[in-house]
Amino acid sequence: MNHGAGAAPELHHEERPELQPHFETPEQQFESGKFGMWVFLATEILLFGGLFCAYAVYRALHPEVFVYASLFLDRVLGGINTLVLICSSLTMALGVRAAQLGQRRLLIAMLSVTLLGGAGFLGIKYVEYEHKWKAGLLWGTQYRSQADGHALEHGEPGTHGTDAASHDGSAPPEPPAPAADPRAALPPAAAAALPPSVPIPEGRTFGDGENASLLPPAAIGPTGMRAPEPPPAAGEQLERRIRHEPRNVHLFFGIYFVMTGLHALHVIVGMALIGYVLFRSLRGDFGPRYFTPVDIVGLYWHLVDLIWIFLFPLLYLIE
Repeated sequence: MNHGAGAAPELHHEERPELQPHFETPEQQFESGKFGMWVFLATEILLFGGLFCAYAVYRALHPEVFVYASLFLDRVLGGINTLVLICSSLTMALGVRAAQLGQRRLLIAMLSVTLLGGAGFLGIKYVEYEHKWKAGLLWGTQYRSQADGHALEHGEPGTHGTDAASHDGSAPPEPPAPAADPRAALPPAAAAALPPSVPIPEGRTFGDGENASLLPPAAIGPTGMRAPEPPPAAGEQLERRIRHEPRNVHLFFGIYFVMTGLHALHVIVGMALIGYVLFRSLRGDFGPRYFTPVDIVGLYWHLVDLIWIFLFPLLYLIE
């Protein structure tokens, strides 16, 4: 009896080669593997949770730094990357479902599309990192002030400041000519009657000839009596904001590179796992009876997507 009871599990494992010897049933193996992945994902959340806490502390202490530095992040590229990862999570979920239903071709297609989505995300992130490196938008002592003429996202250095002496080889713009003496607009008798020490308000003469007045214009009256000055254009307003650079901007970019760089590392790991599952799918290892690796890798990839969904608004949509 004891021998027979011991032989049954051996026969069971021979029928299910994917079942590991230390598990009695496929269900037990599946639940154990999934529980282990959830524990691992909890540690990943703790890791990024510490970074989110650091972000919250620095943003509370230096809100002006985060508002200013976010001007140099490309929201369009960040939004595209968000869309790419969301779509890749959808294709990963469809791949898991295809494995459960035994649809081998659909599984291979969905895993391939997910892998391409991860590669596209890293490609866009490389474009962003390249610009940050060239513009000096880096961490610590590597940061270069952007108030002295450096351009915004995907612009060329020298197009936003006094040192905008052309990088295309043309001569720098000449300084503006000094303003004309306001006394020249006055009648000769009125100009001669004033000593040189009396200032003349620039552009404040009214009338012609002997009727010119030295009186300054009245102050702006109640609302509606004088039209307000038009607001500055978008480019001019942005230029003014760049000129007023706060201190410690490098703190933001230090946090930016740590958080996005660590996330990019997780994307690379996820792509490697998806590649491994895709290789096994080509061999036909997965089906309705066994799809645990596909499900576990899918959980990991969803976490990668979820973390970026938090990073995008916290870094790119501050203002």
